[in-house]
Amino acid sequence: MRWWEDQKVSMVWTVIRIWLGVQWLEAGWHKVNDGFDASGFLQGALAKATGDHPAVQGWYAEFLKGFAIPNVDLFNVLIPWGEVLVGAGLIVGFMTIPALLAGAFMNLNFLLAGTVSTNPVLYTVAIILLFAGRGANCWGVDRWVMPYLKHMVLAKDKHHKKPIVV
Repeated sequence: MRWWEDQKVSMVWTVIRIWLGVQWLEAGWHKVNDGFDASGFLQGALAKATGDHPAVQGWYAEFLKGFAIPNVDLFNVLIPWGEVLVGAGLIVGFMTIPALLAGAFMNLNFLLAGTVSTNPVLYTVAIILLFAGRGANCWGVDRWVMPYLKHMVLAKDKHHKKPIVV
């Protein structure tokens, strides 16, 4: 076992993971309860793609113009509920790795859209927790669920005699 996966060190990772989850849950919960419309944010990000030193790169502006803005109704649902689900998953330690990846992906997109705020901190914490590996989800639901799921997949594999890459 590597030092960062030690149970005592895992307690530190757990506190950090829960803190990160609370940040996501609070951000998403406010959006869900107060209503959320990403159109102003997306238009603002598009405006940051002009000038001598644009905060938003041209390729990302094209993504905003060609996909995000025309599908703003989809983003109005995905962003708040994505934040809530990432937060809840991190707090209880369920599907920790997918939650960290989804959170980091959202942070990266907010940064690419020219919004700094807390995104660099949250992004960095998510990446550090991803490197912590099992240490980040040792104290959470994943501790019991993942071995069970792995057992179920391997048992199904033996039944069907097809190799499954794990």
